[in-house]
Amino acid sequence: MKAAVFMEPGKMEVHEVDKPKIEKPSDALIKIVRACVCGSDLWWYRGISKREANSLVGHEAIGVVEEVGADVSDIKAGDFVVVPFTHGCGHCAACLAGFDGDCLNQEAGGNGGYQGEYLRYTNANWGLVKIPGKPADYSDEQLNSLLTLADVMATGYHAAASAEVKEGDTVVVMGDGAVGLCGVISAKLRGAKRIIAMSRHEDRQKLAREFGATDIIPERGDEAVKGVMELTGSGADAVLECVGTEQSVDTAVKVGRPGAVVGRVGVPQKAEMNTNNLFWRNIGLRGGIASVTTDDKNILLDAVLSGKINPGKVFTKRFDLDHIQDAYEAMDKRTAIKSLLVISEG
Repeated sequence: MKAAVFMEPGKMEVHEVDKPKIEKPSDALIKIVRACVCGSDLWWYRGISKREANSLVGHEAIGVVEEVGADVSDIKAGDFVVVPFTHGCGHCAACLAGFDGDCLNQEAGGNGGYQGEYLRYTNANWGLVKIPGKPADYSDEQLNSLLTLADVMATGYHAAASAEVKEGDTVVVMGDGAVGLCGVISAKLRGAKRIIAMSRHEDRQKLAREFGATDIIPERGDEAVKGVMELTGSGADAVLECVGTEQSVDTAVKVGRPGAVVGRVGVPQKAEMNTNNLFWRNIGLRGGIASVTTDDKNILLDAVLSGKINPGKVFTKRFDLDHIQDAYEAMDKRTAIKSLLVISEG
């Protein structure tokens, strides 16, 4: 089969590799229909974080189940599914508490290979999310929105849930990438009255407003903090941190009112953080790896199927697998908010 392979920073290729097989009774083999490039993929693509050369990549997809292991009873061959990156088992303490992103029974190295024609998926019985019908039943736009449920929409929602966004809240969203934009959707979905998007890019500002942002602040750092305070008077009730840089986290803490909660889902790029800033203003800090299967099953899949949300609009360029280098370059150079990969028709 064909799959995307990381060669070295700045260089992606498509190789012929062995098609995966069922290895454990809890596995499923998925034929990938659509996949995509994630903002977190850019950290190793740019050489900021380490990744082994010649490794398979990708952690977001939708597809059709081709085969299941002997212990898989809730999913069967032919099912159309969201393929979450979290691989939750559904029965450990983390999954039962609603934190399947921290599943205690995840297999090491389970993410990689989603940007390919087939994928072996572990913990398939609970981790996969069934979509009614088959790919042909859905429009192109709907397929794109279903794809976001594998990570980016669920991650944006996890930021809002971690920040405890509730009806009538004023919310600040740090980050105008696909996760931040899905954070805007999520804040609105949870009833926020005012949503302030921090964005410097016109195309992203436009989409943020379409998704529910009421205000845009293009500045960063102290100027951004000043802008939020001028708009709100006292700061936001909740802050969604969807970037992960030191500056973004620092700003997120400063724009919240006393007693606010910061929902942090941006992959951390620095180990140290001054938590004293949280203490002096009673700011809460929560968040981490998204609860993809949990939130998809509880709210997000129905929200997409009913047309209540349309997060697939974050895909602004599309590619086939043979043009994987172009897909990464579009994300890296910000000519695409998020790159879609059309792998098959299902």
